[in-house]
Amino acid sequence: MQVEVKKVDAVRRELKFEISKERVKETFDEVYKDLGKVAKIKGYRPGKAPRHVLEAQHGKTAQDEVVKKIVPQAYQEAISNEKLEPIDMPDIADVNFQDGIITFRAMLDIKPEIKIKDYKGIKVKRKSSEVTDDEIEKTLDYFKQGQGKDKEVEVNDAFAHGLGYPNLEEFKKSLSRQLELDKDRQNRFDLENQIVEELIKKAKLTIPQSMVKKQLEHRVKTEIDRMKSQGIPEEDLQKKETELIKNMQDTVEKDVKVYLILDKIAGEEKIEVKEGENLPAKVIEYLLKEAVWS
Repeated sequence: MQVEVKKVDAVRRELKFEISKERVKETFDEVYKDLGKVAKIKGYRPGKAPRHVLEAQHGKTAQDEVVKKIVPQAYQEAISNEKLEPIDMPDIADVNFQDGIITFRAMLDIKPEIKIKDYKGIKVKRKSSEVTDDEIEKTLDYFKQGQGKDKEVEVNDAFAHGLGYPNLEEFKKSLSRQLELDKDRQNRFDLENQIVEELIKKAKLTIPQSMVKKQLEHRVKTEIDRMKSQGIPEEDLQKKETELIKNMQDTVEKDVKVYLILDKIAGEEKIEVKEGENLPAKVIEYLLKEAVWS
């Protein structure tokens, strides 16, 4: 087998294959052996038809089977021998069978080279989760408006009791705990975002567009399916799809970039991700532990 590897860009590779007559012949022998066991040919018992009869009646089927066997085998051998790390299935093209030789091309994207340093000790700033009296009063006003509608409502023990609390003081305590939890979640998200933004600044890599395309298609399809379930007319969906692709492109590219960076760090730090765990979340948790807080 001859394989020519062409570097298209930083992540794109083109592999050109030429499979020798000898290997093709060996594979044909295997295919005809298996075919002979199951082929129903008039005048012959199963497994007893001679090779030339099988070739005459099932030549095209045999050739298709040979190609199906050889192409994936040759591809796997090539990426192993060339030490390539594909990030997705390849695009196979120009499969040709001539003069006993099989040739074909495979286009694939490989894991990009990622350069990142100083990802430990990132400076992050945590906001306070303390709940102020003013925030509690504003929330009480919100509840009052929701309950009062067109009439004025007094916020007192009776008001709190109507919401299922023994008195106003207990209602305020419950509000304070809920607001603190909400702030904690938002502040945690803010910390994670600070880590992500710093990683993007520090890392150098080429984003494989095949990953972006696949992820974009998935997200757009999910959103279109949701719209269909809401009864949006079919004629409007095509326009919506175009808008979604345009609006989601940058976000998806960023998400793919971040995932690749975090995957690289996971490898560098030997962070193991068990079944059911989320790689980005686990790596960000690690980086937050290593961060410098202020």
